[in-house]
Amino acid sequence: MEARWARLDLHLHTVLSACAEAEMTPPRIVERALELGLAGIAITDHNSAENVAAVQEAAAGTGLVVVAGLEIQTAEEVDLLALFDELSQALTVQDRVYAGLGRARNRPEFFGEQIVVDRHGYPIRENTLLLQGRTDLSIEEAARLVHDHGGLAVAAHIDRPSRSLLGTLGFLPVGLDLDGIEVSRHANLEQLQGAHPGLAKLGAASFGDAHRLSEMGGRTEFLLRGVRLQDIGRCFRGECSGALRITDRTGQGA
Repeated sequence: MEARWARLDLHLHTVLSACAEAEMTPPRIVERALELGLAGIAITDHNSAENVAAVQEAAAGTGLVVVAGLEIQTAEEVDLLALFDELSQALTVQDRVYAGLGRARNRPEFFGEQIVVDRHGYPIRENTLLLQGRTDLSIEEAARLVHDHGGLAVAAHIDRPSRSLLGTLGFLPVGLDLDGIEVSRHANLEQLQGAHPGLAKLGAASFGDAHRLSEMGGRTEFLLRGVRLQDIGRCFRGECSGALRITDRTGQGA
């Protein structure tokens, strides 16, 4: 199969994330992804992968690849995208993340509801954990956990002032094993790399971080023969020259 440029949005939230709009249901996410011409998406709710299966089922037969994931908030309050080939891998990591969240419970009236849904978007139950909270995992421990279970670890929206690697820590920790970084659509990547030379060795992407349908799309294209996590990881790590690019095509997200 010949390699082709495929636009991916690997940072999307569903109604399981308290800060997401009610429209972020599996069928509407899939419909919007197809309208945008995306080859693949990743479902990365805050500290949870419980709605991944519903989106995968909603996408069955459409040709859209749905990557299993979650957005882990570390002990330092840094967000890390965890992406996996298999849902079972994501759910195993989720178990450790849930254990690290402690006993705090969500307050829907303050944070918003956290709804587990079926493929049609109908509610199954409410997740009562405080998924917006931080875990007890350091950024290094979280990245190691993801890699130990066969996933990719991508530092989320690193240029944002909060819940980000640079905004929270102010630097790239020596020895932190990342596969790539995500920047917002407002970022000056060249400036960031100049200020933090260690970033230059990491592939950079710009995804939607969508909490509403209008934010879906992202601006990143991968040169792939198929939407497989192994090949996405190779693009991030620069093992395929010129196989990752941020374009001007975008939704309105990160």
